[in-house]
Amino acid sequence: MSEFVKSQQELRANLTAQIQETLDSAEERGGLDAETLNKVNVIESEIRSADDAIAIAQRQEERKAEAAEAARGFVPSESREERSSGDILRGIANGEIRGHEFAQEQRATLVPSANTVPKSFYDQVFDVARLVGPMLEVSDVIRTTSGEDLTLPTLTAYSTAAKFAAGAAIDEAEPTYSSITLGAYKYGLLIPVASELVTDAGFNIEAHLAEQAGNGIGTAVNAALTTGDGTGDPNGIVTAASAGITGAAAVAGAFTADELIDLAYNGVDGLVRRLPGTAYMASGQAIGAMRKLKDTAGNYLFQVGVGQPDQFAGFDVIENPNIAVPAALGISVLFGHMPSYKVRMAGGLGVASSADYAFNTDTVTYRFTMRVDGDLTHTSHIRKFTGGAAA
Repeated sequence: MSEFVKSQQELRANLTAQIQETLDSAEERGGLDAETLNKVNVIESEIRSADDAIAIAQRQEERKAEAAEAARGFVPSESREERSSGDILRGIANGEIRGHEFAQEQRATLVPSANTVPKSFYDQVFDVARLVGPMLEVSDVIRTTSGEDLTLPTLTAYSTAAKFAAGAAIDEAEPTYSSITLGAYKYGLLIPVASELVTDAGFNIEAHLAEQAGNGIGTAVNAALTTGDGTGDPNGIVTAASAGITGAAAVAGAFTADELIDLAYNGVDGLVRRLPGTAYMASGQAIGAMRKLKDTAGNYLFQVGVGQPDQFAGFDVIENPNIAVPAALGISVLFGHMPSYKVRMAGGLGVASSADYAFNTDTVTYRFTMRVDGDLTHTSHIRKFTGGAAA
């Protein structure tokens, strides 16, 4: 509030007090007379003038504030909601918008047909990220609007029932709980785009940036969610999983069909095996080795899915490029309930740009950021195969 507005408000308060004093004085003299009414009218006119001055000054202050925000590159959020994702991305590039966070509900620019539903820019990026990052596809993804620590309770032991005699007290057997805490680690990348493509209305900048950002973020996040050590990084699924089966020595980490079946049935609870989302997970090279395994009659045990996931021993097989290839003492195959691994996505997809970063190449550089964390709620729900020792 400016000093002028404050002074006008003080003046108005004084004039209002003067009216009350004038009316009180007239009442003491026996009632209103022409002189008193004229004085009150004059004061009321001065109050209206003060009100007009305050309103004009406040409107000027609001316009100055809006102009200052526009100069800093901010566009009111209500204005952005009326714009397409492509327009917002171009606005970021030309400096009209300083930065933007695409939320999951952000409106898309795709034109829907009778059989399609338009996707938000956030979802377009996330769809690509899931293609290159299977951890974002098979785990349980939890989305939050902010990045404060998120504590998830975990059940480590169920209540148990027991026989009891008639009239006897039932022994208490309470379940046991633990918890995991998910933070929000930031991942990002820079994407250069030729300036002429940014301004070319015929170029689908939205689809181009969604593919590039989704591929870059998905690749980096999948690596962290797979092998992160939990210190300054997510606790990756390989790190968090429990020990399962160790292969024979002197075979360079190779596994047999029996060992993979043992991995599924030794140590993993039967209830877990029946849960949707229970599967094997391995690298492409390890899956190639699984496809060559045969039974005693020479039949391949691996079933190639047509329109559905591949399977081994009746369970889906998921390829994850960030799991190690078979090697001595290496962890090359996981088995268990993949949704027991929780991925926390905090906030939206942050986007900003700079025309100065690569000024000499006449390109606009976009910056994309996303905040993610992950951990396994029940370590016994996923087991790992470890290659035997070297010769």
